[in-house]
Amino acid sequence: MSKTQRLAQLARQHGTPLFVVDHQVLRSNYARFRRFLPRVQAYYAVKANSEPAIIRTLYETGASFDVASLAEFMLVYENIRKLPARARQDFIWDKIIYSNPIKDRKTLEELDPYKPLVTYDNREEIGKIRRHAPHAGLALRIRVANTGSMVELSSKFGASPGEAVDLILEAADAGLTVEGLSFHVGSQCTNFDNYVQALSVSAAIMEESEVRGVPLQLLDIGGGFPARYDRHVRPFRDLARILNAELDRLFPKSMEILSEPGRFMVATAATLVAEVIGKARRDGKQCYYINDGIYHTFSGILFDHCPYHVRAFRRGRKEISAVFGPTCDALDVISQAEELPDLKLGDLVYSENIGAYTHASSTRFNGFPPAQVVHINRK
Repeated sequence: MSKTQRLAQLARQHGTPLFVVDHQVLRSNYARFRRFLPRVQAYYAVKANSEPAIIRTLYETGASFDVASLAEFMLVYENIRKLPARARQDFIWDKIIYSNPIKDRKTLEELDPYKPLVTYDNREEIGKIRRHAPHAGLALRIRVANTGSMVELSSKFGASPGEAVDLILEAADAGLTVEGLSFHVGSQCTNFDNYVQALSVSAAIMEESEVRGVPLQLLDIGGGFPARYDRHVRPFRDLARILNAELDRLFPKSMEILSEPGRFMVATAATLVAEVIGKARRDGKQCYYINDGIYHTFSGILFDHCPYHVRAFRRGRKEISAVFGPTCDALDVISQAEELPDLKLGDLVYSENIGAYTHASSTRFNGFPPAQVVHINRK
């Protein structure tokens, strides 16, 4: 059975809109990451898609986890809740990082008993952590170049490299354990020089920190690993070749290297199936209305700056068409230029590579619920 036949079968069985997650692709993406970056421990960024079944599959595959809220931490914790106390604590130490540099007081108080690894990037956060989560280990997040990344993060997070060592020493003087550095080059980073520059800056900061009395043993190189949305995205192996060379050149083998791949793991693992619910010709252009849109699975068009192509199961001569979502809001425009055949009401369409930052940010705007989720190839 072909992929499109399987999708059509699932749509007939479950209805639409349908968000289909292929767990074999999840396992394959994780294996590929580990194969090309053997020194780098992969901490899945749960925010990319927090479906419990996705977390479970990656847990069973051996992944670690990057969480950015207490709720995400607890989603991961569900998988280790029944472990013996020592094994559970070892997993939290070794395989979870709380990567949001800004945390409210209540979150820190609830995290503290778990003694997690958390990031920080400013002086105020040091005081908060000292008062409310003194048992946490710390990683200082620094600001690095985000040039050319699809989603820029450096304007919101990251200490300037010039103040980094002072912040490390200040945290250590406050009685906290500073374990390492963290950075993020921006989401869907296709400018690999961002990584090269960030690694060089990190190495210099680590060297100065050791000279000034606080040696660091951990480096979190963040996320940004690009998903192969189309042929214009350079292969992951090209980035891995650069990263491996720089890591070996700049850091000793004893350095623990972490990463936070989210999009890379889950983007290509999901496909949306939707139904044509309306059709009109406006100003000479064919327009289709489908039962999923910007406020639902296609939310990544807005929040993630990522276009998703709409493809048809039906064959035929194609024309440039507009595709709209089901809500009454004029913002609900999926595309003004999709090549589609003449579709009928009730026909199915699909969008591939739509697993990251899509269903995770779906809403119930206008009373339309998010797409139903179906998991395939879980074992």
